[in-house]
Amino acid sequence: MSVDIEQIKKKIIYRSNYRGTKEMDKLLGAFTNKYLDQLNVKDLNELIKFLEIDDNNLYNFYNGLKTNIEFEDNKINNLFKNFKY
Repeated sequence: MSVDIEQIKKKIIYRSNYRGTKEMDKLLGAFTNKYLDQLNVKDLNELIKFLEIDDNNLYNFYNGLKTNIEFEDNKINNLFKNFKY
């Protein structure tokens, strides 16, 4: 079975821009717009998992605050943590 990269990217864009809070819609939307075309299939899968994390934990992680979950040391998390909005 072949992987339809463009379909995966469309799902990621949608999930990034329609989170539930305007702040995270804008932050994650800008983040994915900047990096989406630079990511390989492995990175895209990491990004999909990343987008399943709730807004509160993502916001706290981005701002260096305490989170309820442990974030892995991977490319997507590092890109997001160092992203300048």
